[in-house]
Amino acid sequence: MSYDLALEKAWLDIESLSERKRFSIKMLADEYEIDLENRRILSVSCNAQPKEYISIILLHYLIQKLRLKELPKPLREWIDFYKLEGGDTYYSVFRSRVIEVLLRKYGRNPQVLWEVLGRVPARKVQIGDVGIVIQVFEEVPMLVVLYKADEEFEPEANVLFDKNITEIFCTEDIIVLAEMIAHLL
Repeated sequence: MSYDLALEKAWLDIESLSERKRFSIKMLADEYEIDLENRRILSVSCNAQPKEYISIILLHYLIQKLRLKELPKPLREWIDFYKLEGGDTYYSVFRSRVIEVLLRKYGRNPQVLWEVLGRVPARKVQIGDVGIVIQVFEEVPMLVVLYKADEEFEPEANVLFDKNITEIFCTEDIIVLAEMIAHLL
């Protein structure tokens, strides 16, 4: 799949919003240098270019940061994917690309999720049987919740979003972010 058109549009949007030529963005446990002059993004930790879909997410985040001047602070009001615009339409995609991945990894032993706390900026929370809040970007937390199986129900998982995420990302970008998190964990 080619992301050329989305990347080109994002680069042009940033150029129209700022005269600066370099930016630095922290995402998860890494920092990325964005060079507008050369249209290049590099991971500081490994001095490598990220995959195209990650580049698009980084650029979309930067676009909103430039447009809004200041990103909205998290409300700490968690919303389900269904509450996002088009969430009901895209839910089957979200379920297969995010929830099912988490269930395959952690469904039998949800406590194993806590082992990621040292690798990503995250903290335990008292929600579900196992819950963590991951700081994906500045002002963009995500809540991952796992529920153990019992005699009546299979294991279940969910990813919840701070209500303000819709001011930063569109639903399609939110799916990509959640999928990145599911595979990273």
